[in-house]
Amino acid sequence: MGKLIIIGAGGVGNVVAQKCAREKDVFSEILIASRTKSKCDAIAASINQPHVSTAQVDADNVQELVALFNSFKPELVINVALPYQDLTIMDACLLAGVHYLDTANYEPIDVAKFEYSWQWAYQEKFKKAGLMALLGCGFDPGVSGIYTAYALKHHFDEIQYLDIIDCNAGDHGKAFATNFNPEINIREITQKGKYWENGQWKEIDPLSVHQPIGYPNIGPRESYLLYHEELESLVKNIPSIKRARFWMTFGQAYITHLQVLQNVGMTSIVPIIYEGKEIVPLQFLKAVLPEPSELGENYTGETSIGCQIRGIKEGKDRTYYIWNNCKHQDAWQDVQAQGVSYTTGVPAMLGAKMMMTGTWMKAGVYNVEEMDPDPFMKEIGGYGLPWNEIVNGELAFDDYK
Repeated sequence: MGKLIIIGAGGVGNVVAQKCAREKDVFSEILIASRTKSKCDAIAASINQPHVSTAQVDADNVQELVALFNSFKPELVINVALPYQDLTIMDACLLAGVHYLDTANYEPIDVAKFEYSWQWAYQEKFKKAGLMALLGCGFDPGVSGIYTAYALKHHFDEIQYLDIIDCNAGDHGKAFATNFNPEINIREITQKGKYWENGQWKEIDPLSVHQPIGYPNIGPRESYLLYHEELESLVKNIPSIKRARFWMTFGQAYITHLQVLQNVGMTSIVPIIYEGKEIVPLQFLKAVLPEPSELGENYTGETSIGCQIRGIKEGKDRTYYIWNNCKHQDAWQDVQAQGVSYTTGVPAMLGAKMMMTGTWMKAGVYNVEEMDPDPFMKEIGGYGLPWNEIVNGELAFDDYK
């Protein structure tokens, strides 16, 4: 048993807190902290357990974080705040002697750029301190990497082709809304796409490459080639990969709204002066869009996220498809959240459990695919995210050449 701090009180933070609170044998005391304490208080009130408390903290301020950590004395911090704050929280963990876990890699606030280099640079610092930092333990990144590691351990001698495919076939009834932080979501999909092929990165214009992909229990949905951070760590940690890509579905209405917003400058991250004050258009847009945490109650449909892999086993070609489908209604019934928050928050809880129990624990900075996938895979289904697999069977799509 140990103490845990959760930083972040959005949709994912709610899921993490709800799930962790049920694991009293692992997390003896839980502190939920964010810039807006009232959001933490609302989550704690919905849990209504004496071992869950709240605090206000500015996650951009290392000294505030260190003071909070030294006061509460947690074994582990789960960071589900903004990716801009990863490094300040990691710095605070080093100063206070606390293990660290996050769900998304660091990016600078003034540049839409996703790259692990900033966090990987902390490797020796965490090793020297005897602390562990586990990066990207959501679903994608997160379970997508664990699925790939599991495939390599049990089904392949060599993985050559990897496609991570992500479909949200849900309907929240809003004209335009994002399923996680609008600012991060829009930055992610409006930057250039990128994929790995034959030892190098290849760039494409945003949303310029797309094709229909057939998802289990959903059917064909138009899917767009994006860059996603787990591609960077997977091709580093599994060097046999010849090509790695990430695909995500978007409906035509979403694409149309996004194009209009781009055309009028609302997705820009370059500050402008409005009525004598400096504002960032994308941050203003975020303020007027629905909160992702508010989408859950009337959300219908389901998500489907998986890995489609091709490689070699005992000298023969092999294909492998592993995936999870999650119904938004089931997520709401479990923790009053929509499915995208659920599929991110549940793996974060389980990754934290793996660390707290010592199942995954070694000093340094690691991505999830560097851990033994078996203990995680054994438990994840019991927490609401069961998985399915097909070996040498029907794929979601097939353009392997």
